Amino acid sequence: MEQATLVRHAVKEPTVSPVREALVAVPASTRESVPVIGPDLTEDEIQLLAEIATGVTTDVAARRLELSARTLRRRLRSICDRLGVNTPIEAVVWAARRQLI
Repeated sequence: MEQATLVRHAVKEPTVSPVREALVAVPASTRESVPVIGPDLTEDEIQLLAEIATGVTTDVAARRLELSARTLRRRLRSICDRLGVNTPIEAVVWAARRQLI
């Protein structure tokens, strides 16, 4: 029986991440009336991440936020895409590290 060998390849990271580019300050005159936090996260999106951070299921979180479960999942996917993360848990960790939740 052959023994498997684990090989680790170095991945070259981009010089500036998309999230860091999104953190560039925007002049107050060009901001929308909706409060924006971080890379285009609104107060509602931060509230959604905070609800998920409590450990409840998406169905329970959707009921608490008065959304359908499908809408909540679509919004979570949108947030993950904008933050450049793969899962809602990573988005929660991203927000927690920045003390948004």
